[in-house]
Amino acid sequence: MRAFINHFSFEFRTGMRDKTLLLMNYLFPLGFYAMMGMLMTELNPTFRDTMIPAIVVFAILSSMVLGLPNPLVSSREAGIFRSYKINGVPAVSILTIPALTTILHMIVVAAIITTTASLFFDAPSPVNWAGFVLVLLLTAFTCAGIGVLIGVISSDSRSTVLWSQLIFLPSMILGGLMIPSSMLPKMLSKVGLLLPSTYAMHAFQGLGQNLDTAFDPLWSVIILLTSGILCFGLAIYLFSWDRRNTTRRGHPLLALLAFLPYVVGVLLS
Repeated sequence: MRAFINHFSFEFRTGMRDKTLLLMNYLFPLGFYAMMGMLMTELNPTFRDTMIPAIVVFAILSSMVLGLPNPLVSSREAGIFRSYKINGVPAVSILTIPALTTILHMIVVAAIITTTASLFFDAPSPVNWAGFVLVLLLTAFTCAGIGVLIGVISSDSRSTVLWSQLIFLPSMILGGLMIPSSMLPKMLSKVGLLLPSTYAMHAFQGLGQNLDTAFDPLWSVIILLTSGILCFGLAIYLFSWDRRNTTRRGHPLLALLAFLPYVVGVLLS
C-alpha cells in the first residue's frame, strides 16, 4: 500500500510539473471553457442550457484521451516499465495509477467549471448533484480506460496522436457537445452513438439536469460502465513492458472489442 501511495503521489506531482500534462489537464480545457463561454453564449444563447456538461465532457476528453496515452508510450519506449518490472511493480498499478491521478486533476477542473459557469455565463447548475457527480466519475472512468488502451496499443508517440484524434475530433462534432444530437442528420446521429461523449451527454442531461433525452439515460450509464471495464481489461491483457517485448498475449486489434457496447447502443436506438 505504501508503494502504491508513493507511486500515486509521484504521478500526481508529475501531472502538475510536466508542461504537456499541465496543458492537457488544465490550460487547454479551461482556456476552451473561457472561449466557448464568451463566444458560444453570444452566438447561440441556448448553448447555456448544456454548457456545463459539454465543457466537462470536453475537459475529460482532453485530459484522458489526448493527455493520458502519450506518457505511457514514452515510458515504455524509455524502458521505465522494464525497471518497474524488475522492482516488482505490477502492470495493473502502472496502468491504473496514471488514470487515477488524471481523474483527480479532471475533478479539480470540473469543479472550477461547475462553480463558475453560473456566475460568469449564466449557465444553469445541475439539478441533481448526485446524478451529476455519478455521471462525471463514470465518464472519467470510461475515457481513462480508452486513454490507457490507446497508450498500450500504440507503437510510438506519433500513433497515440492518430488514435486519440480518431476519438476526440468526432466527439467534438457528433458527440452532442457543440451541436445537440437531435439536430444532427439521422445517419450522423447514428455514428455519434459509437462515441462515449454521446452517452455522457445523454446521462448528464437525464440524470444531472432532469431533462428529456432520446433514450433512457440508464442505458447510457450501463454502456459507459461496460466500455470502461472492457477498456481497462483489454489494456491489462495487451500490456507489454517495453517496445522489444515479443510476448504480447493478443493482437492490438483486440482493442476494437471496447467498442462493442457502443455498437449495441446503435442497435438498441
